[in-house]
Amino acid sequence: MSISPPEWLETRLLVGQHNMKIAIVLPNWIGDAAMATPTLRAISQRFGSHAKIVGVMRPYVAEVLEGTTWLDGYALYDPKSVDRSLSSQSLVRRLRSMKLDSIVMLTNSLRTGVIGWLSGARQRVGYVRNGRGPLLTDKLYQPRDGRRFRPVSAVDNYLDLAKHLGCQNVSRELELATTRANEEAADRVWNKLGLSGGDETIVLCPGSAFGPAKHWPTEHFGELARRIVDSQTCNVLVACGPAERENAREITRLAGRDRVVSLADEPLSIGLTKACLRRSRLAVATDSGPRHLAAGFAVPTIALFGSTDPRWSINYNPNEIRLNETVPCGPCVQRVCPLGHHRCMQDLRVERVFNAVQSLLGSSRAADAA
Repeated sequence: MSISPPEWLETRLLVGQHNMKIAIVLPNWIGDAAMATPTLRAISQRFGSHAKIVGVMRPYVAEVLEGTTWLDGYALYDPKSVDRSLSSQSLVRRLRSMKLDSIVMLTNSLRTGVIGWLSGARQRVGYVRNGRGPLLTDKLYQPRDGRRFRPVSAVDNYLDLAKHLGCQNVSRELELATTRANEEAADRVWNKLGLSGGDETIVLCPGSAFGPAKHWPTEHFGELARRIVDSQTCNVLVACGPAERENAREITRLAGRDRVVSLADEPLSIGLTKACLRRSRLAVATDSGPRHLAAGFAVPTIALFGSTDPRWSINYNPNEIRLNETVPCGPCVQRVCPLGHHRCMQDLRVERVFNAVQSLLGSSRAADAA
């Protein structure tokens, strides 16, 4: 990841000046945005007293970061939106008007490389991927094993960009926040669904925007929920996104217990999901956005892996147990099982996940009592 001396000298000159203007292009996935929080924190701590730091992101990513204090402003865009104010052209005009000193690209796409180049920023920092190397002034290279990229957590990839800017003694800890509106929404859910009686709540997060290859079977989640409430003085809340409402309803139906409820019929938002996770005792999640939202609040988590390699998404949650089933065809990193059997998730037994829940629940309670 080394760069030539002239570029290094230019980097030091840029990051050493006062009244800087820095733009940070955030990743598009909810989980990746949460994994970018150590980098946002590091850059803010390094330059916040003498720089204006603006986050460039999709509108829903702003919900992930809402409540945190590392950014001085947001520049929202969505190239797929019909709203012209969110177009790439509109974003470029806004960035150029800011007269940026530096733009740091946590994304690897050619599109954001072009946006960075067109922004007029004198310093454009990012990884050389997808043909965008000539558009960068400060080029970093992800490690490879032969022709393949070496599995490295997104947390570390992003932090290497911060370290390039001179950030030192960085922490890998994910950090998120909730707003008063988020907490009030969760209060309404807790009261409506009967979760306010003082019993602990375990949140199940069965969905994944990546695709069905990350899904643990609905029947497994239903059985797990039933076993939890039959053996523990806990409630179970099934979280979901807008496209996962029916799946959440089916899990509660299969569980067949009054203390298993879901968000399926509630007004949904990322902020609500954050607040529900923040106040939970424990979460069980697929390798998806809610898993990393839970890490942002240090919530003990059981993470279930199917088609993906866990090494790419280590979030350094010290209270996380990662479970996966070893199969000859995995990890294939496909959105849909190419062989049609989905054994990596089908064969991950409920008993194994339930035992992990009991173990982590006991450890969490013991830590609170200490």
